Amino acid sequence: MATPLDHLVELLDLEELEVNIFRGVSPKEDRQRVFGGQVAGQALVAAGRTVAEGWVHSLHAYFLRPGDPKIPILYEVDRIRDGKSFTSRRVVAIQHGHAILHLSASFQKREDGLDHQAQMPAVPAPESLPTFRERMRPLREQLGAWVDRERPIDMRLCDPVGSRPETWRSPEAHVWMRADGRLADDPMLHACVVTYASDMTLLDSALRPHGLTWAPDRKIMSASIDHAMWFHRPFRADDWLLYAQVSPSASSARGFATGRIFARDGRLVVSVAQEGLIRQLE
Repeated sequence: MATPLDHLVELLDLEELEVNIFRGVSPKEDRQRVFGGQVAGQALVAAGRTVAEGWVHSLHAYFLRPGDPKIPILYEVDRIRDGKSFTSRRVVAIQHGHAILHLSASFQKREDGLDHQAQMPAVPAPESLPTFRERMRPLREQLGAWVDRERPIDMRLCDPVGSRPETWRSPEAHVWMRADGRLADDPMLHACVVTYASDMTLLDSALRPHGLTWAPDRKIMSASIDHAMWFHRPFRADDWLLYAQVSPSASSARGFATGRIFARDGRLVVSVAQEGLIRQLE
């Protein structure tokens, strides 16, 4: 029987329609718009399918329009440059004749160089923390059946067990995450899964200082505007990764947040930055 992770892997396995043109679909879920991490992840898949050699080291994406979850998304790849060390790709995601996302990605052939990194924060081990479903179960009446939905990414929030989200007033957050199952060894698949997961909780850190959450009764409308990632070191998305997040600023109906993703052995493997739209509705 297929698992939620199987469905995510299938979601990231785009159909090639023509040279440089790919098609992706959305899961059959009750969503008003396509999840931003899905579009970014699929766009990175499209870019990677056109690269013969090298590993993705950075991506920069702009979310231009809400995606329609009821129809496929076309991904058109522009092969900007194939260099000796670096390869550049530009991807446009299209629906209803309009661009919904623009992504640029750069790939580098492996080479040695200087090596240093920030230190991994000290947090509780993931095994000591409740699953997302267990943590949110007391809010099931407020959040509905969404709490019990099976998810492809196992996420463990490091906030004190038993505390309610509106009490998390620090702009910093720490989340353990991993694919909920075993993935194939393809490094590109692991990069795309982490790209998908990186958009799930990052903007929440901009809500925390104000005692706000994404819960339906909070009357908050939020959406990713842009998203950037830098891939520093090899990792597996099906091993525990610590996502250390902080929001330095929120203003003009926009929240800004950065994230550092550490492997469990302390290696800094990915850095993330995102700005999102945050509006309080009447």
